[in-house]
Parts: sequence; structure tokens; C-alpha cells
Amino acid sequence: MIFTTIGQAAAEWYPEEPVKLVIMAGKGGGADKMARRFIKIINDEEMSPVPFEPVNMPGNSGGDALQFMKANSGNSNVVMVTLNSFFTTPLRQPKLGIDITTFAPIARMAEDTFLLWVTNDSGISDLDQFIKKASAQGPNWLMAGTGKGGEDNLLTNLLNQTYNLKMAYKPFKGGGAVAKELIAAKANSTVNNPSEQDKYYREGKSRPIAAFTPERLDQYPDVPTFAELGQDMTYFMQRSIVGPPGLSPDVVAFYQEIFQAVYESKEWQDYMNSNSLRGEFATGDTLMEYWISGKEAHRKILAETKAVN
Repeated sequence: MIFTTIGQAAAEWYPEEPVKLVIMAGKGGGADKMARRFIKIINDEEMSPVPFEPVNMPGNSGGDALQFMKANSGNSNVVMVTLNSFFTTPLRQPKLGIDITTFAPIARMAEDTFLLWVTNDSGISDLDQFIKKASAQGPNWLMAGTGKGGEDNLLTNLLNQTYNLKMAYKPFKGGGAVAKELIAAKANSTVNNPSEQDKYYREGKSRPIAAFTPERLDQYPDVPTFAELGQDMTYFMQRSIVGPPGLSPDVVAFYQEIFQAVYESKEWQDYMNSNSLRGEFATGDTLMEYWISGKEAHRKILAETKAVN
């Protein structure tokens, strides 16, 4: 697919200067890897008349990126890759004044999965051993994760609550830094996405203990789910493209078509399959309904795990 097809036949608007693809997390994590893959596909396949450029904004658990998007209301040359901090950060920080329903629903590209990880030399090979060791160390057991109050923090709280643990949580600006922290033995465990730990897993440095998924992942057929182990803990991370408030319909239509083409590309489908991503493409009203449902689900999770006042 080359841009002239979109520009001449479909799009009423197209960008004339590079598009900023904001990433509400640091470099090296799942969101960053995904955003850079999108950019590669768009640029390699000439889907746009201008390049897309990555801009990492991990500060304030993604709050800086959300405020940037709000401040750029109507700016047709800015879009953002989101994760579940799109839900949790506005809930935890109401003073930011972020209403996610004002953002443009461009595309849900996937739902990412989570596993509980330790190092290969930890002496831990299953969940029972993990619980025993983490319980013995109490708050000296350190769980590294992305951001404060985000998805990794929620899962840490959920594990603490479910198994009567007292693990401490240390936030970082991206999943890449979190993965490195585990391998460097500066943390005892993480709940990284597959793409974030894949390199270390293939090198034999990290080990997945259990998956927060309904069924076992094809990428890790020997790793049981928490449901198999007696606790129905299922959790996914949205990987969506969001536009700022106030975009005109023709601008939204341009980006929707671009990212649908990315979703349908062989490179993206291969990436999804190799990194245990799931989910159909969604946009427009369907994506907005997904956001509203996700926000309410996370409001309940935050309250149940006492992550907010």
C-alpha cells in the first residue's frame, strides 16, 4: 500500500509535516517497541507522505503525555500510543483534568499479555516456590514495574492481596528498564510483557512462572495460567492509537486508514503472533466503548487493591 492510493482516492486530508507519535512510556518497553514497529511499517510501506517520529514521554506515569495531548487539542500532526495508564493515571490524578472520552479513538492495535518473571538463577521454578520466597522476605522482596499506579503496580498489589504477600514496588519509566533491573539482580521479580523479556528469556536469563491469561500462551506452552493454579487472575493491556481532542473527521479518517493498514500488514501480524499479542482491530465508537468499559474496570481494580484513596 503506497500513500498515493490513500491521498488521491480516499483521504480528504493528509499531513504535510512529520507526525509526532507520542509514547506514554520510556524506551525499550512494550509500548516503545510497538510504536517503533508501527513507524517502520508506515515508513517502509510508504503509507504516509511524511514520516512518523517517536517521542517518548514517560513522566508522571504517562501524565505528561496526556497533558501534552490535551494541550495539543486540534493538532492534526500528533497522535499517541497508549497503554493502561491511559485509564489509571487520570483516575489516580484527577487534578490533571484529563477526560479520555474527549480523545480521538483511532485504533486498537492489540491487547498485550503479562507474565510473572524471575531470573533463571533465582532457584524458583513454580508459583509455590515464588510465594514461599517472597513471603519469607516480606517488603525486602522487590517487584520492578513501569510507572506508579499503572498496570504493573496493579498486578503487584493484586499478587500481594491474593497471596498475602508484602512485596515492595519500584517504578521505572519503561518496561525495558524494568526487564534490565531484573536481569541485573536489582529486583526479585517483574510482570513484564513477553516482548519486554523475550531477549533475556531466549538467552536463558529469565524465567516465566505464570501467565495472567485465560489460556496458556503459544509462545510459552509450558507456563501455566494463574487460573490453572487456583486464582482466576486475567489481565490485558490495551495497545491503542489515540488522537488529541478536537480533531476533524477527515483527519481522524486518515489516521484510522493508516493504522488499519498497519494492523493488516504481514509484519504486524507476525509481530503479534511472536509476542503473544491478541485482539481484533477496533476504532470509532467501538474503541470508545472499550475505553469507557476499561476506565470503569480500572476504577474498580484501583479501589479493590487500595491503589487510590
